[in-house]
Amino acid sequence: MVKQEFQSFIISSGLLKRLVKVDIYRPTLFDESSSMNVLFINDGQDLVKMGFSKMIKNQLGAERTLIAIGIHAGIERRQEYGVAGIPDYLDRGNKAFVYSRFILDELIPYIKSVFPTAKIDKKYLAGFSLGGLMAFDMALEYPHEFSAVGVFSGSFWWRSKSLENGYVEEVDRIMHAKIRNKKREAHLRFFLQTGQLDETADRNNNGIIDSIDDTMGIIGELKRIGYEPNEQITYLELPDGKHEVKTWGRVMPMYLQWLDQLK
Repeated sequence: MVKQEFQSFIISSGLLKRLVKVDIYRPTLFDESSSMNVLFINDGQDLVKMGFSKMIKNQLGAERTLIAIGIHAGIERRQEYGVAGIPDYLDRGNKAFVYSRFILDELIPYIKSVFPTAKIDKKYLAGFSLGGLMAFDMALEYPHEFSAVGVFSGSFWWRSKSLENGYVEEVDRIMHAKIRNKKREAHLRFFLQTGQLDETADRNNNGIIDSIDDTMGIIGELKRIGYEPNEQITYLELPDGKHEVKTWGRVMPMYLQWLDQLK
């Protein structure tokens, strides 16, 4: 088994106007003249808590090399994560477009400079909670850049109106509405995870907690525009899963294995 290293770097982002800490997880014996797949993970500060270095080490195979980039959230996390160009009813997520451009225009070129002779094959995304919503939005918005996304307890409740201000589920869930204006991408794959203990809220009183209800709604919208269940959409629901790093740490090895099986 190849030993895994993780190195931290600080990027001065002109777009976000702040310093961004990123952790790069890579094999010590990585052949920099070979190709690599790259996984970008929002809320990268949580990866250390879940022992991510050991997880990715156990997933390494002889056929492909996975480099993982943990992007630490800043103090404006609720502004930088969201749905690009569509803030929620409290104007949260108003920097989501800028954050997406940071990954595309600053972070990816930076990674290429760290591995100047390596070829990037496929790029993947992942995120937890609000960071999962952001990762999903980027995969949907830039399918020419990314091949797959993993969303752990995603904040798919993100809405344009408050519950007290005439909220209508069919039209006011921002991501659900955005999917309806997209078309199916044959190569794109989705890994969506929820936990039955994610929360207790049940907005519409249908007996299903919002975390699961909203995720099932996302799956329904994806299927409506042609995405194939099982082939393109993988859903994992944990009976004892909670909205916490410990649960997401249990799921992460499954996501890494799922990525390794993609063609």
